[in-house]
Parts: sequence; structure tokens; C-alpha cells
Amino acid sequence: MFQFTMSSEESTKQLAERIGQRLQANDVLTLDGDLGAGKTTFTKGLALGLDVKRTVNSPTFTIVKQYRGRLPLFHMDVYRLEDSEEDIGFDDYFDADGVTVIEWSQFIEEFLPSERLGIYIEKTGDDKRLITLTPYGDRFERLCEEIKL
Repeated sequence: MFQFTMSSEESTKQLAERIGQRLQANDVLTLDGDLGAGKTTFTKGLALGLDVKRTVNSPTFTIVKQYRGRLPLFHMDVYRLEDSEEDIGFDDYFDADGVTVIEWSQFIEEFLPSERLGIYIEKTGDDKRLITLTPYGDRFERLCEEIKL
């Protein structure tokens, strides 16, 4: 587990951008935290690291939004699937040679790949956030070691 204390929205995006620059095809990231914690802000930073040019916003009403960049970015908000056992073809995204970011991942835990990067954002003040990265698998362990420097 790796923890980072961020003091602004900009520093959160910068951390996410550093992660985004290191992502590879078929990487899956879970992004959890309370409402308003900064999940979409973090995803905007990831998108910068993936050279996405479009404005990134929450896919709350569409469940999945796709963006073009160095790799395709599949941004999911699965909050509305809380009491559903429906598989909307998650594997199709996980294996589509892009990067998949899943907000509210606890609602689809049974569909998640074993190798992934878990990200939890906790609001600790007006602009302050505690970001906890939990790597699942050697590749994500190495990625976390790289960005902590």
C-alpha cells in the first residue's frame, strides 16, 4: 500500500498524470472514495498522462465513456449497478487494449481482474486528499514504486 497526501486539486491531477504516463494496454484501475472525494479529478489527470485531448467528465448516466489518447481510456461509473448482478461485458473493456478506470468498483467486485491498481481517495480537508494506492500484482507494485520517488 502506498499513500500520498495531496494539498490541492492540481497536485491530485499531477499524481494521476504520472500514473497515466506509465499505464499499458489492458491495465485496470479501480477508483473509490466518497461522493465529492475527487474521483473524476483523478481521472482527468490519468487522461492527461494518456494524452487524451477531450474534456473528461463523469460517466454517471452513461456508465461508460470512451476517450482516445495514447491508449483508449474507458471510464466507468458503476454506481447505478449497485444492486444488479448484470455483467455489461466488463471483460470486453478489460481486454480491449486500452486502460479501464472504474469508479465505485465495490459494486462489481466479482467481475474485476486479479491484477489491477486499487485507488482510494479520502477527503481530509477542503482541498486536501489522502490517496491510497493498493497494487494487485507485480506490475502495479513496480508502477507504485516508480511514482513514489
